[in-house]
Amino acid sequence: MDILTKLYGPFFDVNNWKTVIESGEDWMIIFSLVLIECLLSVDNAIVLAAQTQKLPDKKQQEKSLFYGLWGAYIFRFALIGVGSYLIHFWEIKVLGAGYLMYLSLNHFYRMRYPERAKRKKGKNKKPILPLFWSVVISIELMDIVFSIDSILASLAISPNPVIVLIGGLIGILCMRGIAEVIMRLIDIVPELEVMAYFLIGLIAIKLFLTIPMIDIEIPAAAFGIVVLASVVVTLIVHKVRN
Repeated sequence: MDILTKLYGPFFDVNNWKTVIESGEDWMIIFSLVLIECLLSVDNAIVLAAQTQKLPDKKQQEKSLFYGLWGAYIFRFALIGVGSYLIHFWEIKVLGAGYLMYLSLNHFYRMRYPERAKRKKGKNKKPILPLFWSVVISIELMDIVFSIDSILASLAISPNPVIVLIGGLIGILCMRGIAEVIMRLIDIVPELEVMAYFLIGLIAIKLFLTIPMIDIEIPAAAFGIVVLASVVVTLIVHKVRN
């Protein structure tokens, strides 16, 4: 109980919330955290947008993001409480990177060998969960993986968990907005889905490189340039084809 009080006590301190809300300096820090969250969330937004494409219609895609949003809020609250210990969870990054690489390679395998993919799918047993809930769970798992970097970066700026929580929750909402924009662009330019899975492969490598044994951090700005360049090239390809 003492451990829980130590980790989560600041969230239930009314005076702490009052101080943060009334402090202009704290809101400047929160604004900085939101910007950082948005930059770090580009990876997550690309993965989410690509994952929702598995669902058959726009309504289910948006619903899965909505469910994922509330799940992300719950997990973010829980993870901030143990933020100081997240640095030890490098195994989660390895598993996350492996899963992302699987998503990327599996997508291109299905594109290259559509008939084999259909035969393989026909041999599969009935899935344990409906497709919709499988996508929602996948979204939540990716939120947990990508939350590690965001929370650690935020705690390095402010040790106050309330400030980190407010900044993170606003940032998650912004990230969901980015994911929805990407979803709409994919509907207009189908080639963007191929680009998204190519970037997911790069994200897997980027995530794996951050584990303590390697410790290579690719700046968010540099990855943002790669994403922007990929979008531009894809739009040019689309225009040439049409």
